[in-house]
Amino acid sequence: MGDKTMGQFAISMPQLGESIAEATLLRLKVKPGETVEADQEVAEVETSKAVMSVTTSYGGVWKEWKAKEGQSYPVGTVLGYVEVAGREESKGIKKSPDGGRKVQPKEKEGKKKIHSNGENGNGKGVLPTIQGLPVPARAAGASYLSPRMKARIEELGLHAADLAGLAPSGAKGRVTIEDFERFMLDLEKQKLTPASSMRVAVADAMRRSWLRPLATVGRTAGMDALLAHRKKHPAKPGPTLYAVRALGIALAENSLPAGRLVGSRIVHPGSIDIAFAVEAEDGVLVPVLRRVNETDLNTLAALYAERMKQAKERKIPAEGLGGSVAVVTNYGTFGLDWATPIPLPEQSLVLGLGAGKKVPEWDEKTQSFQPKTVAPLTLSFDHRVIDGGAAGRLLARVAELLESPEKL
Repeated sequence: MGDKTMGQFAISMPQLGESIAEATLLRLKVKPGETVEADQEVAEVETSKAVMSVTTSYGGVWKEWKAKEGQSYPVGTVLGYVEVAGREESKGIKKSPDGGRKVQPKEKEGKKKIHSNGENGNGKGVLPTIQGLPVPARAAGASYLSPRMKARIEELGLHAADLAGLAPSGAKGRVTIEDFERFMLDLEKQKLTPASSMRVAVADAMRRSWLRPLATVGRTAGMDALLAHRKKHPAKPGPTLYAVRALGIALAENSLPAGRLVGSRIVHPGSIDIAFAVEAEDGVLVPVLRRVNETDLNTLAALYAERMKQAKERKIPAEGLGGSVAVVTNYGTFGLDWATPIPLPEQSLVLGLGAGKKVPEWDEKTQSFQPKTVAPLTLSFDHRVIDGGAAGRLLARVAELLESPEKL
């Protein structure tokens, strides 16, 4: 390539979905020293759901591989480097480990290619290099990004959300390239810690979820009958499982709230599969229970215990991941009364349980206040699919079932 300036860009393990933290490298398709073209496939990786091709956004010479075939690597691991003529990274700025790679999954049994992360159809994975760092309180963020700025952000593997603390100096909120480079240099002076693959996956899922108009409704439910039922039940199921079963029955009666809006049509679920949130190190896992409305509480209790164990060991099988219509999260275990959880991108609903408490309730028969255990319930939903009335009726039905646990 003569005397042209050379720039070295890393190709990393792409983000393959909110529930996938690593993938196996199946095949290296180029060798060091070979010339590669932009968008050329350089490797194949495999998850439990699909085989995906990793391509490079830049043409140049393949420098070296850092990964080996047949081994699994976490999301964000650098797989190799491509050397590009005429491109040089800005002075004083560290290389982004995912600069210039595209991801295109291949269906295992077909030839059709689809984008792996559903992100504007460009196939770009997500690997933020800046996450949760302190920013100036006066910073208003970027209200306009020029095409040049967007290209630079994409090159470094960032998103506009990562620049929320960037103070623009251009006219009408325009972020100049000088603003951006100064921002990046200032960040290098701060304490930097790498975001885990799970943290990156959760961040990507929440960023995509937040593109929708989300809302939350809430009410309380009496828990005394449920707690008495639990004491008699041989499996001693917890409130989360009761809520999963109640939501499953309610959605089986009317599946519209669990539908997804695609274009001008609502896609109803073919199966009432409900996930539940399990806190993991630096993130959350959401194992799935299938056909909840058709499975009795006793059977669900055994499946729930198995999925919980698998989640804590981070060994959830493929059949226990993805495809759910809703998530149940028990934030009451943290002593919280109220929360507004966000549905995953593939879902429209999250049912939340707050901490149960004893409260006085007026009893007309005895004309006195009697102690009653109640717990707050919240339902966060995609406002494009249903409105507050439908969400309120669904939540009321769930509360009714929780207060009549013998129906579960």
